[in-house]
Amino acid sequence: MTKVKTVLKHSRKEAIHMQQEFFKTISTMMTAAFGLVAALAWNDAVKRLIDRYVTAGQGIRSAFIYASIVTVIAVLITYYMGKVASRLADAASEEEANEKKGDKNEK
Repeated sequence: MTKVKTVLKHSRKEAIHMQQEFFKTISTMMTAAFGLVAALAWNDAVKRLIDRYVTAGQGIRSAFIYASIVTVIAVLITYYMGKVASRLADAASEEEANEKKGDKNEK
């Protein structure tokens, strides 16, 4: 009977893990989809802004201006997102270390 209980307990844990992974995967996919929609909206906005200030007939110039602006924006966003992610990881590590200290002090 204990073997059956052990198998059932393991199966429940596995089912919970699968649910968590499924939700995590769907969440990641939805975030990526919304990110794509936002990127397309910004793409259109930047193109319209360039078209407004660059005269007609300068297609290649306009394309290079657009590519340069998008590259600078992407680099800046990536840089700052990396800094934020690093700060969050440091804060989480510090919190985890403090929790371990607290556990040791209680014993």
